Amino acid sequence: MALEMNTIGVKIKYCVAASAGASRPTSGYTNIPDVKSIPEINLTPSTLEVTNLVDKFKRYIPGVQDPGTDFAMTGNMTSALKSLWASLCTAAASAWASGISTWFEISIPNFDSFYFAGMPVDLGLSAQGVDAVEEANMHIIPNQIAGWATASS
Repeated sequence: MALEMNTIGVKIKYCVAASAGASRPTSGYTNIPDVKSIPEINLTPSTLEVTNLVDKFKRYIPGVQDPGTDFAMTGNMTSALKSLWASLCTAAASAWASGISTWFEISIPNFDSFYFAGMPVDLGLSAQGVDAVEEANMHIIPNQIAGWATASS
């Protein structure tokens, strides 16, 4: 019998690697507060046609996997989120200039975590409307996928 899960307690965290070329950090991740939604990372490969003149049907092989060009999260705009995101963007830009990656962990309670590296983008201004919650759209450009692994400590 399967034990289905819900999304209660899911967190997204970040950690700047210790040095250029260092492997993914296994501890020291900081939680990003007030996140309401996290998009999927679907590693869809391109398809490369390899059909030749004797084939009766087209044939394909998998190509490069594409995680997408924009990992866009939504959160409640709070002072804590705004401040942390600004610090994250500054730290990531400084690290990037030195060849150091910023890693993200999507932590699922009582399960493994999903890891990827990327570059966060400064916050903009979300749409405004009557009787609405002030939200933040947070964007990360993924540049490395580690995938599923044991949750950080």
